[in-house]
Amino acid sequence: MDITELLTLYQQGERDFQKCKLREANLIGVTLSHANLSNADLQKASLARADLSRCFLIETDLTEAFLYGTDMRFVKLQKAILLHADLTKVNLQGARLDHVDLTGAKLSGANLTWVSFFKANLPNVNLCGANLSGINFRSANLSNANLSWTNLTGARLSGANLKGAILNGVKLNSAFMNGLDLEGIDFSGMDLSNAKLSGVKFTGANLSGTDLSETHLQVARLNDTNLKQANLFQSKLNRSHCAQANLMKTDLREADLRNADLQGANLNLANLTGADLSGANLQEAYLWGAILDGANLKGANLSRASLRNADITGANLTDANLTGTTMPDGKVY
Repeated sequence: MDITELLTLYQQGERDFQKCKLREANLIGVTLSHANLSNADLQKASLARADLSRCFLIETDLTEAFLYGTDMRFVKLQKAILLHADLTKVNLQGARLDHVDLTGAKLSGANLTWVSFFKANLPNVNLCGANLSGINFRSANLSNANLSWTNLTGARLSGANLKGAILNGVKLNSAFMNGLDLEGIDFSGMDLSNAKLSGVKFTGANLSGTDLSETHLQVARLNDTNLKQANLFQSKLNRSHCAQANLMKTDLREADLRNADLQGANLNLANLTGADLSGANLQEAYLWGAILDGANLKGANLSRASLRNADITGANLTDANLTGTTMPDGKVY
């Protein structure tokens, strides 16, 4: 099938063009919306500014295709091949690109809102400054990707590979990031409020000054993490691992820290008003000048911890282990 035949049939109402072979075809500016081009060969085809909205391009080969400014809203591209394709300024709003290989593809200026990249291969992709709100990156390969200054509000990133990714100034509030490996990453000063971070590995990461209010950090690994002056208001940290973490001057008001491991953690001048620390391990932790007004420390292990000058007004210390603990007045219990 050549280009003329395809366009003639389309004008006559035909929409099924599966497995058509249009390698290197010039389809610039054509209208093929709602067409089924699944399993087609469109390698090196020129489709700039074409209307492909709501097309089916499942398993289609678009290697090195030129798709500059193309309308691809709500396109089905599952398992398509887009190696080194030029998708500059393409509109992919609501498109499905699950299992797609985008190695070497250009996506500068693309509209990617509410796109699904589930298990897609996106190594080294440059998405700097893109609006990616609501995007689905679950289990996607984003190794060495440039995500600086992107808007990832509400994005789904659980299971994604972010090794070596550049994340300067990224916005991640309300994002789903459960189970990610983010060891040693610098998220200082960022907005991660209301993010889902259960089971995340933040060991050695820099989260100083980060907004983590109302985040889900259950069973998260925060050992040796820098959380100085972070906002953890009403965050859920139950069963988290925070040994040796720096939580100095951190806002932990009404935080859920039940059964958390805070051994040796620095909580000096932290605000723990109304926090639930029942069953927590605070052995040898530093709580100098900390505010524990109304905090629940029932059954907590505070052995050899320092509470010097701490405010424990109304704190529940029932069944707490205070062996060798330095109390607010400086006396050892």
